[in-house]
Amino acid sequence: MKKILLCELNASEGIDESKVKAMADALSMTAGVTVIEVNSDRDHNRSVYTWIGEPEDVLAGAQNITKKAVEIIDMSVHHGSHPRMGAVDVVPFVPIRGVTSEEVIDIAKRFGKFLGGLGVPVYYYEDARTRPERQSLVDIRKGQYEALSEKMKDEAWRPDEGPFAFVPKSGATVTGVRFPLIAFNVNLRTTDLSVGKEIAKRVKFSSGGLRFCRAIALPLEDKNMVQVSMNLTNYEKTPIPVVFDFVKSLADSFGVTVAETELVGPVPLAALEDVVKHCLRTRAFTTGQIVESYLLG
Repeated sequence: MKKILLCELNASEGIDESKVKAMADALSMTAGVTVIEVNSDRDHNRSVYTWIGEPEDVLAGAQNITKKAVEIIDMSVHHGSHPRMGAVDVVPFVPIRGVTSEEVIDIAKRFGKFLGGLGVPVYYYEDARTRPERQSLVDIRKGQYEALSEKMKDEAWRPDEGPFAFVPKSGATVTGVRFPLIAFNVNLRTTDLSVGKEIAKRVKFSSGGLRFCRAIALPLEDKNMVQVSMNLTNYEKTPIPVVFDFVKSLADSFGVTVAETELVGPVPLAALEDVVKHCLRTRAFTTGQIVESYLLG
């Protein structure tokens, strides 16, 4: 069986199209990788690059795009609504087929050593973590880029790779191995950010909301909307329809309607099974009924 690995690199540039393209070009030139999506958001000032391939090819792709990103992005002048702390902000590797967690951790750490060799502080998270307090991206990124100069004076924040120093241009990077994550956003027809913040507070697990759900509220100035931006870290236990219905009910309670939703990056086919079951009430539906699924092998 062919080994398949996925990588979903988040870079802190979503406005300058020439830079977004330069990073995409650096990735696509890598032999053996298939680029699934490049998703850029001007309000977030962030781009997410997603590709798959055999583990060694995926690693080479990560090295190529990262080298370009570190070269062309200057974090000292970066502004955007999405939390971030580095030019290459977070690089998760996700096992898809025929590859063990141990193999992927090795890939993530080889990538971390490569990036550290470029002079960028690197932290390992999730399954690749070296300390229990570095399990969560949210915990590592607390305070964002602006807090790095003080963090680098504290031994507790010594990075796993790269210099133990504040690097203004690149900031710091988080990388590791995780379960497939779904980036799910709900855009609300309001410009009142306080409404979005209250909904995000109620829906995220850390403040008593849904398990396996992280959420923040962001202004979408170009659209005159507010976004509840969420990461679903285990779609099997917290399905997309459950999250959507909860956010919608909270929005209704504020007299606000849902304008649209967004799925950022690739979504596992199994996660959409719940969506079909919920929307069509087809309780016996399985992804095996989708003809194209037989092409996956």
